[in-house]
Amino acid sequence: MNDTQSLAERFFAQPRLEDCPVYDLHGHMGPLQGARVPRCEPEQMIAAMDRAGVRLTVFCHHATLSSPDVGNEIAIGIVRRFPNRFRAYLGVNPNWPEDIRRDVDRLDDHKDVFVGFKFLADYHKVPITDERCAPAWEKANAEGRPVLLHTWGGSAFDGPETVRVCAERWPNAQILMGHSCHGQWEQAGRLAAEFPNVYCELTAVLDDRGAVEILLDHAGAEKIVFGTDTPWFNHHNYIGALLGARMSDEDRRQILYRNALRILAPFIDLPQPPEGGPHSS
Repeated sequence: MNDTQSLAERFFAQPRLEDCPVYDLHGHMGPLQGARVPRCEPEQMIAAMDRAGVRLTVFCHHATLSSPDVGNEIAIGIVRRFPNRFRAYLGVNPNWPEDIRRDVDRLDDHKDVFVGFKFLADYHKVPITDERCAPAWEKANAEGRPVLLHTWGGSAFDGPETVRVCAERWPNAQILMGHSCHGQWEQAGRLAAEFPNVYCELTAVLDDRGAVEILLDHAGAEKIVFGTDTPWFNHHNYIGALLGARMSDEDRRQILYRNALRILAPFIDLPQPPEGGPHSS
């Protein structure tokens, strides 16, 4: 390894960084009706992760979108088959309020699998502030667990103002704003800066030139986590876009793995980066 080369120079030549592991905190798994999703099974996803140097993906199975009981059960089997490569979010659908408590209780029974929760409010048409979501929020808040939200600019279900309500109401839940309130970059960055428990996440952000720099200016690298929506998007594309953005290598390391290590450490016995990795440039 040439210590004088930047992460970008080494990545574009290799293309993976042995001393800069990647933790993807926004993944999915499995087929989805009506869509073509290549490389959506765990073995295929691991092969793609290996090519790009992604050490761990935290995912929510596609089936949880409509059937959390089915999707969460599948996730249990996958994580237990590949515990060094995957963890899962427990998918919650508030349209089935009679099942929410049962679904939330599954986390206690499968702490080796689920690190936190996933809401898809724009799809379920139930705001993240709705009382039907409260059992999951209460659990995440009590244990400091991550909650990955699908957030989108202008949404009445999971836009910036609804995220603010949840951040104030559940100050110990680690809120990952999936897509960073897409299009409302400044608002997302300000939320992450204002609330210690709120983070911006990069899925679909890196498609918009200059957006990650806006988040960085408002929130700082310590409040941004890396995600790709894999298998929907390509790891190399997203890592390359981050490496090409205007920031230091220290900021890139913060986003690619350090923040994820900090958020996940209470819930997973994570391998540490290679010696010298966190401090090399």
